[in-house]
Amino acid sequence: MVGEQKIRAGIVGLATYVPERVLTNSDLQKMVDTSDEWIVARTGIRERRVAAPEEATSDLAYQASVKALDDAGVKPDEIDLIITATNTPDMIFPATACLLQDRLGAKNAGAFDLLAGCTGFIYAVSVASQFIEAGNASTVLVVGSEVLTKIMNWQDRNTCVLFGDGAGAVVIRRVPGDRGILSSALGADGSGAYHLYMPGGGSRHPISAEVIEQGLQFTRMNGREVFKFAVRAMEEGSAKVLQRAGLSVSDIDFLIPHQANIRIIEHAAKKMNLPMDRVAVNVDRYGNTSTASIPLALEESLNSGKIKDGDIVIMVGFGAGLTWAGMLMKWYDYRR
Repeated sequence: MVGEQKIRAGIVGLATYVPERVLTNSDLQKMVDTSDEWIVARTGIRERRVAAPEEATSDLAYQASVKALDDAGVKPDEIDLIITATNTPDMIFPATACLLQDRLGAKNAGAFDLLAGCTGFIYAVSVASQFIEAGNASTVLVVGSEVLTKIMNWQDRNTCVLFGDGAGAVVIRRVPGDRGILSSALGADGSGAYHLYMPGGGSRHPISAEVIEQGLQFTRMNGREVFKFAVRAMEEGSAKVLQRAGLSVSDIDFLIPHQANIRIIEHAAKKMNLPMDRVAVNVDRYGNTSTASIPLALEESLNSGKIKDGDIVIMVGFGAGLTWAGMLMKWYDYRR
């Protein structure tokens, strides 16, 4: 209809959860051949959270989801769809989202998992926004949740120092006026799949004594190649969402980058000519929490007053796949 305002989706509830246990670089020095100086110089990470032996991905997701629903003033039976972005599901099947749906009592919700590496959260929010804008859902719960420390080889200093556990959840609904998600861009380069992967446990290498003996159940990474991809991806993802929204770099008020490495974050900020006080950084305290990374950084930035109503905010990330994604929002201050 001529003159009808476009339906736009946005975040109307946000919360996170991290396990209690803190694992510092000094602790890691006692476990593997590394040092605090080595880790900080290369990554900026000083500590990370580690899930308890009995904590699974759905447990962290549940804690974050309950708080996010409360933040949004939404009851579980109002949820139409749950999307859980994770690389560490409780089981290969059923979907962790289904376990979460049952525990929340979200009896009216569809539920599925989305796997896109560390980029999964932005992928999932993008999918959720399509459901809202198409009129096929009015309330979507998106959760990024990981227990990455359970798939680490604690003798491999190239990977075990990088990752931590955590969860972040957002409630997506229609938002008023010109606020909400203005553009998104999703990308992938599958030729780099084997630069960051976990070979064992799937149909290619089902779990067996031989697989365990070879350590195929642990994460493997070619750090140099992932770093090069990440630098390109952060720049490309940001440029694409700006172009699609008809905006320029000078319009950016705040940047929420995936928290994997401080050097990558600083490079992205420099490319966008953004001072670091307009860039979210908490990689020093949580390490790389994969799909939980961006919501953790977003919540901290929001709670500290760094993001205000009407601000142009970009979320951008990269991950296994290799994947990348960007999303541009005009922030809606739903807490007013």
